[in-house]
This record gives sequence, C-alpha cells and structure tokens, in this order.
Amino acid sequence: MQPESRGDVALNILRYVVFGIFAWSAFVVCGSWLVRSRRIKPLSHGAKTIRMITDPFLRPIERWIHRRGGNPQNAEWWLLGGTLAGGIVFLSLADWMATQLRAVALAGDRGPQGVVRVLVYYAGQAVIISLVVRVIGSWFGVGRYNRWMKLFYLLTDWIVEPLRKIIPPIGMIDITPIVAWFALQLILSWLMRIL
Repeated sequence: MQPESRGDVALNILRYVVFGIFAWSAFVVCGSWLVRSRRIKPLSHGAKTIRMITDPFLRPIERWIHRRGGNPQNAEWWLLGGTLAGGIVFLSLADWMATQLRAVALAGDRGPQGVVRVLVYYAGQAVIISLVVRVIGSWFGVGRYNRWMKLFYLLTDWIVEPLRKIIPPIGMIDITPIVAWFALQLILSWLMRIL
C-alpha cells in the first residue's frame, strides 16, 4: 500500500472542512426551522440562543432573496443548497487542480519531452474548450465582435474557417464546429502518440 502524498492529505483535509461547513449549515437550517415552526417556544431562552447563532448566517441570504422578489423564508434552503453545491464544485475543482499538478510534476520528471507533451495537451484542450464556448456563444447571439468572445474566436479560427470553405451548411445548421471538434480530437491523439 502506497503512503498518501501531501496532495492527498490536503484534499482529505479540504473534504473534512467542506463537510464541516455543510454540517454547520444543516445545524443552522434545523435550528431556524425549529424556531420558525414553533417546535421551540419563540420567546424561550433556547430560541433566543438559536436565533443569535442562526441570524448572522440567514439574514444576508434573506435580504438577497427579498431584493430579487423571492420569499425570504426560503433562505434556509438556499443556505443548505448553496453549501452543498458550492462544496461539490469546490472539491471537484480542488481534485482537478491536484490531478493537473501531479501531471505537470510527472512531465517535469520525464524531461523536455514530457514538458512538450504536457504543453501540447493543454494547448489542445484550450482550443477544444474555446471551440465549445464559441458554439455556445453563437446559440445566444454572442458573436465574434463581443469583447469576451474575441479570444475564443482567435484560438479557433485557424481550424473552423478553412473547414467552412469546404463544408456547406446543412439548412440553417453549420456543422463545421462539430467537424472541427472531431478533427482536433484526432490531431491531439495523434500528437500524443508521437510525442
């Protein structure tokens, strides 16, 4: 059995921290619900203590919901759902980042060829992600001249525009981004094999 690396230990600590935050938010939600539903007498010492603990967490969420026209009584669910979803996203990003750092460290151990291989891989992934963003942007009418989209068009024009000259649209549907995506996948897999 292999000893845990520092990255694995850090990820486990992050998991416990995120779980602790979620458990705390569940405590806040349950306490607030007990007082609001009058399971605990609202003017009792216990209810005052619970409100003193829960209000600093729920009041900002209630104000935020109220400003947007929602029901402030749903603040508990927003807190619980936000900590759950935020925790999942945060842990997923942390795990992804740890994996990428391990891959870069491994590539560095393999010398210049490993570094070139990692650079080619990340460059290919950047172009593929840019292609996906370009397509999704076109669905919402965000085109080439939008300041946020210029970079994505710059990264993908080299493959999409030549394909547009060869492949005609099918009715109103432009299939060149799909063909470009497949071509990028083939080029990237071929480059990974030869490097």
